[in-house]
Amino acid sequence: MAALALGLAGTAAIVIPSMSAQAETVQVDMNYHCTGGVAGAAGVDLKVTLTLQTALAVGQPLDVRWSLAYRNNTRFLSPGLFQPGARLTATGVVGVTDELWTGELNSVGSKDQVLLQNGGPLELPDLVSGSVSTTEAGVFEVVPRRLLIDFTPPAAETVVNDDDPAVTYVGTDWTDYNDRPAQNKDIHEDVHASDVNGAEASFTFTGTGVDFITEQDYRAGQVRFTVDGKPGIPATADASKDTEGRPVVVANQGNYTLWGMRKLPYGEHTLVVKKTDAKWAMVDGFRVVTEALLDPPKQFRARCEPVKKPTAIRVNIGGGDTPTSPSPDSSPSASPDTSPSGSPSASPSGTPGGNSPSPSPSGTPSTTPSSSPSAAATQSYLTSVVVKGSPSPTATRTVTLTATPTVAQVAVTPQGGAQTGEAPERMAASGPLLLGSGGALLTIGVLSGVALLRRRAAHAGERG
Repeated sequence: MAALALGLAGTAAIVIPSMSAQAETVQVDMNYHCTGGVAGAAGVDLKVTLTLQTALAVGQPLDVRWSLAYRNNTRFLSPGLFQPGARLTATGVVGVTDELWTGELNSVGSKDQVLLQNGGPLELPDLVSGSVSTTEAGVFEVVPRRLLIDFTPPAAETVVNDDDPAVTYVGTDWTDYNDRPAQNKDIHEDVHASDVNGAEASFTFTGTGVDFITEQDYRAGQVRFTVDGKPGIPATADASKDTEGRPVVVANQGNYTLWGMRKLPYGEHTLVVKKTDAKWAMVDGFRVVTEALLDPPKQFRARCEPVKKPTAIRVNIGGGDTPTSPSPDSSPSASPDTSPSGSPSASPSGTPGGNSPSPSPSGTPSTTPSSSPSAAATQSYLTSVVVKGSPSPTATRTVTLTATPTVAQVAVTPQGGAQTGEAPERMAASGPLLLGSGGALLTIGVLSGVALLRRRAAHAGERG
């Protein structure tokens, strides 16, 4: 049985006991095929190298590292034109199993991308696992599972002119005015305008927010906004009024942001602008906004699975100062070595077999299932994912299966004084000795009183 405990990773220091046992490392090469999201219709082939230790001492951290490389001239492709700062994140998942617990360990890595063209190739990240420490000698198995690839667009803002192909004007209700005076400050010195009640213009965009840009003018009228068929927030705006709702006296003040909406789910949306009166309405342009995203959009996720069923990799946890014994099972990276420090690796059967580690001669304080309740507390099994090497922090996930009661560490025998935290030594007194001392003191007191009275009487007679 092997117990897993929370470890530390990233830039934090890992403090572990001094141990003579050396971790044995194995590398396993596998082929994965990815589909969906940034993998495109044809899919992407990857070569994956998994590196981990197969023999280590109790308390030593176990690292599961993934290395990725493209195969067969396939590539993950950018889903659009993006400024620098987009991110490709890979999450490798392995199953971890021992006699009492079954769970998963995630290895996460990411890579910031340069300027991306639509359909351009994406750079792969390296993966580094969180540290998982062992708390008890035993055996558990690691099985490679899925690999997830996520693409996160960067935070950005883009201004789109009124004559962009993404803007559609219904019917002949709109007129395109070009070569506008420079003092109007119109985007590209042009606008679309209409004085027809009910005239509509629609704009399709991809992001999390959008602004409507027009001319502020005392002759303008009210327009109504709907996003994906639902009323905008707010639903209407009037370019002839200021933000407080008071009429303005200016005319033809272009590049004016009249309305905006944020916090939309990242993806494609359609904004419809509709005139609600017979006054003028002008379309100068739109601003597309992508806010910083906490989670990658699901539509870009590619899921990768092993081409062949992976073999379980057996990990032996030895006693505190004793290296683990070699296993007869074959290892993907094994070489002829008869050294006692040889370690087990991939197990064709995927079962612990007879690879129980030998106990430490130095008396390691780790417990076994047969330990008495007074000598050891109930076991606590924890697993955690703490990302190393990632440009941004990743949340830690911890699963606690059983609680561990508090046990006293040191028994203190009272001997010292008050400053030592120990009770002072005490001696028993003799009963007869105490009674005799009290009687003597009483007799001396009575005799002293009688003498004092006689002296006072003698003085009184002399004065008479």
